Amino acid sequence: MTRCDIHPSILSADFSRLGEELQRIRTADAAHVDVMDNHFVPNLTLGLPVVERLQRVSPVPLDLHLMIEDPDRWAPAYAEAGCASVTFHAEAAAAPVKLARELRAAGAKAGLAVRPATPVEPYLDLLPELDMLLVMTVEPGFGGQSFLDVTLPKLRRAAAAVRAHGGTVALQVDGGISEETIARAAEAGADTFVAGSAVYGAEDPAAAIAALRRTAREHSAAAHGA
Repeated sequence: MTRCDIHPSILSADFSRLGEELQRIRTADAAHVDVMDNHFVPNLTLGLPVVERLQRVSPVPLDLHLMIEDPDRWAPAYAEAGCASVTFHAEAAAAPVKLARELRAAGAKAGLAVRPATPVEPYLDLLPELDMLLVMTVEPGFGGQSFLDVTLPKLRRAAAAVRAHGGTVALQVDGGISEETIARAAEAGADTFVAGSAVYGAEDPAAAIAALRRTAREHSAAAHGA
C-alpha cells in the first residue's frame, strides 16, 4: 500500500497546553514541530528546551522542521534530543551532506526542505543522504496560508526523482493542506503531508486525520494506477 502519512503541525495548536494538544493527534503518524528563529523566517516559535519537553510527553514521533539560520550548528541537538526526524532548509545549510550524516549518526532521519521558489534539481543528487525531501507549498514562516499550486510541477519532478532513486525517500509537503489540496499534492506524488488548521481547527482531530489520510490514499492510488 502506498504510504500516506499525516503529520499535524502544532503551529496551529494551543501553545498554552501543548501536552494536551499532542494527545489530540495520537492517531497521526507524527507531530510536525516548526522551529523558527525570526531570522531565516520573520516569526519566532519555540526552541530546543521546549522540544525536549515535548519529546518526553508526545504519543507520536516528532518531525522537526527547522526554519533557522545556521542549521549546521543547531540541528544535531534536536536529533540528540530524540526527535524522529529533523529537516533543515537547503537555503540555510552550508554543508548539507555533512549535516544529514550527523543527523543520521545521532539517530534521527534527515530531511531537506526547499522553499517554493527554490529549484529542487540541484539537490536531487543528495537523495542517498536523505530520508525525506520537503517541498514547501507555502512560504515558510506562518501557518494558515493558501496552498501554492505553482509548486505542483516541482513536486512531480521531485517524485519522479525519488521513484528513480528507489522510492525510499519520503516526499513531504507543508502548507495549505486541506482535504481539497491534499488530493492534488498526492496526485503529484507526495506521500507525507503536514496539516495544521485542517486538523487542529476541526472539532474532531482524529476524524480529520482519518479523512485526510483516506483522501490522500485514494488520489495517490489513482495517480499510480493502483
